[in-house]
Amino acid sequence: MEETFFGNFDLASLSIWLFWGFFALLIFYLQTENMREGYPLEDDDGNESANQGPFPVPKPKTFKLPHGRGEVTVPGPDVQARSDLALAKTAAGNGFPFEPTGDPMVDGVGPASWAARRDVPELDAKGHPKIVPMSAAEGFGVSAGRDPRGLPVMAADGEVVGLISDLWIDEPEQLVRFLEIDLDAAWGDGKRLVPREFVRISSDRVKVKSIYGKHFKNVPKTKSPNQVTLLEEEKISSYYGGGTLYADVSRTEPQL
Repeated sequence: MEETFFGNFDLASLSIWLFWGFFALLIFYLQTENMREGYPLEDDDGNESANQGPFPVPKPKTFKLPHGRGEVTVPGPDVQARSDLALAKTAAGNGFPFEPTGDPMVDGVGPASWAARRDVPELDAKGHPKIVPMSAAEGFGVSAGRDPRGLPVMAADGEVVGLISDLWIDEPEQLVRFLEIDLDAAWGDGKRLVPREFVRISSDRVKVKSIYGKHFKNVPKTKSPNQVTLLEEEKISSYYGGGTLYADVSRTEPQL
């Protein structure tokens, strides 16, 4: 009786090895695609890291951005990188912390650091700015919870710095992103935004616990009264976030 090739060949073994080979290639592909941004790794001095890992950096790929906002190529130059930061080394070796050399909240370092995002508004699927004042958005109102408009704004040191004049909403998400503060002249000029995550709304006031009254004058402003750019969002959020540590020198000390 004539024997055939597949008569003694284990098709089940072939199937499992093909599966493991496909799975290994899939992991390799996903990991290299994941390395399009953030690589190659650098040390504290900005030099290429000695250990880049077992996976190679992928070849550059160009993506076309929607709504005529140009193209972006990754891997490529880090357009969000910042240089000449107001920081100083505390030790010669890598991995040691840096110390601020000025006002860290104003300089945007440490917990107050921000990335140089594009100075344009985030757009929705139709090309319209996503985040706008509620006063400029038709059909929107406060349907749940307390409407903070008109309430005084109290800083972490108990100082009343102004009133809530408007809410800035994410129209597609139907969500409040920022509260607009109309500052009293003693604490600055004009209006400032505060992310909703940094406020506590009560029946008679809005409390901002991360910064003191004297800090409101340095909260980054928006160029437009009706729009906030990605870069402005970054700077505003980082300022309040940095104040959680830097607003008072006692916050930088051990708490136990």
